[in-house]
Amino acid sequence: MGGNLSKYAPIFLVLALSGILFLLRNIHTLERWNCQSVSSLYQLRSSISSVLKPAGQFLALDHNQTFCLHLGQEPSSEEAHEERYLLDSIAWPGASRRGVPVRKSSDPAHSYFVIQPPGSGQATWRVGGKLEVLVHMQNFLGQPKRYGGDFLLARIRSPEIGAGASGRVVDRRNGMYAVELPLLWSGQAQVEVTLVHSSEAVGVLKRLREERPDRVYFKSLFRSGFLSETTVCNLCLPAGPKQAALCNYTDSHTGEPWYCYKPRLLDCDTRVNHAKGGYKKNLLTTTESLLFASFAIKAPVQALGMDNITILPAIKGLSLMHRDQVKFMPPGYYYQGSWRPLSGMPIQQFNDSSAITQCLSGKLFYMYGDSTVRQWFEYLNAFVPELKEFNLYSPKNVGPYMAVDSVNNILLTYRCHGPPIRFSTVSSNELRYIANELDGLTGGRDTIVAISIWSHFSTFPLEVYLRRLRHIRRAIARLLDRAPGTLVVVRTANPQKLDPEVSLYNSDWFSVQLDAVLRAMFRSMRGVLLLDAWDMTLAHPTQPHLLHPAPDIVKNMIDLILSHVCPDKQEKKS
Repeated sequence: MGGNLSKYAPIFLVLALSGILFLLRNIHTLERWNCQSVSSLYQLRSSISSVLKPAGQFLALDHNQTFCLHLGQEPSSEEAHEERYLLDSIAWPGASRRGVPVRKSSDPAHSYFVIQPPGSGQATWRVGGKLEVLVHMQNFLGQPKRYGGDFLLARIRSPEIGAGASGRVVDRRNGMYAVELPLLWSGQAQVEVTLVHSSEAVGVLKRLREERPDRVYFKSLFRSGFLSETTVCNLCLPAGPKQAALCNYTDSHTGEPWYCYKPRLLDCDTRVNHAKGGYKKNLLTTTESLLFASFAIKAPVQALGMDNITILPAIKGLSLMHRDQVKFMPPGYYYQGSWRPLSGMPIQQFNDSSAITQCLSGKLFYMYGDSTVRQWFEYLNAFVPELKEFNLYSPKNVGPYMAVDSVNNILLTYRCHGPPIRFSTVSSNELRYIANELDGLTGGRDTIVAISIWSHFSTFPLEVYLRRLRHIRRAIARLLDRAPGTLVVVRTANPQKLDPEVSLYNSDWFSVQLDAVLRAMFRSMRGVLLLDAWDMTLAHPTQPHLLHPAPDIVKNMIDLILSHVCPDKQEKKS
């Protein structure tokens, strides 16, 4: 009997091996098996494949940093010099002060501003001149502050006629701030000064940016067959006892880094999507949290005396906003609800869909970035009935989106920028870096490119944002070199509604620093239109600050872009 069984042993062995091979090759379809059996077989298969497969998207951890500035392509010596200059230029006064008692921090209720009399030799304020305001910051004890660093915003407005303009705030670094406001229309005008954050709160935000860039975390789903795992992702991840390795998703072209913890059972190439994981809590001490009480965030500073003035018409023959008289000139202002640039091309009003269709006829309009540029796609798609949106089965508010007017040969597209992006869920196949997308465009006089990238970088050190902008700038330069007629629009950041929680992740203080860097990097780039969303939001006489500005602000932005796409004939001749 034993001899007969031994005779069939090779056959049983072959059958057993064949069965195992069959199971390994068809494991994805065995959905009736229980998870424990599948997991065991999958671990076996992973062990085999890891031996046979060459090293690809796998990175062994040899550090325990929570953030790595050295990741990504190294800048050239010229770019490194520019980076140092930009970082020095936006250094915030007073942000390094720590340990100041809350009672000695800036209190908007005790602080006040005073409108200064008209300049020497003038008896009144006139269009073309300026208004000077002096802000006195005091602490909760009612005592004057002796150092600067507070984050203030100022504007002048006449809501009755739909007029408004932003002001420039100069920190005298002694607890006092000089505000200069342009006088651009006649009539009654009101001055507003807002304390966004005290200098002490700014110090906390600066610390969070430097020490806790992981306070927003991300995740990815990995799936193979009916087996799935979710792991944490970020620009750089710490080593830990349960995370022995990382999946490396660094972009091969730009060198932009991105990592996820490697799943226990699945391979790195089984990543399905990217999503915002959440926000880390308990970032502040009890004392620090008091600096972000609701009454201390975006709080009005009251006037000592009057807060409004009467502006008389300009003296005949005096041109508006002489640079030798007014050192500060904003990019524009609102009048009768419309944005009026103070330099460059005047804006036309595209108040009906036919005017927009005529302007965009034969045009390709590509929009890349965050949800603030997605607003432009949504505005045009909703306002122009001839545009028909294609169903790309994209998640709501994520994209990509595409709309077409086949009769007038118009194409609109929107695609979000690559990570970090705090959208709900983005397919990993749809994660594209703007620089790479620009390199894929033909460009030309019938091509418009709009870029907005800022809000999702607010929690990271500025070097990360600088690196991303550098790659985009290089790609724009290549695009304009091969297709000089391409119109490239770069949208700046804008102020938004803040509360104690939002302030720790998306404060206007983060945004204004990102904004300063972006302006500096693109301001002198020929062929690039810098759309000043910051001033167009801040100067509006009636609309509140919102991450996604109100529709009438968006309309003015679209009017500005279309005025450059289709300049007025008289303007074009001149």
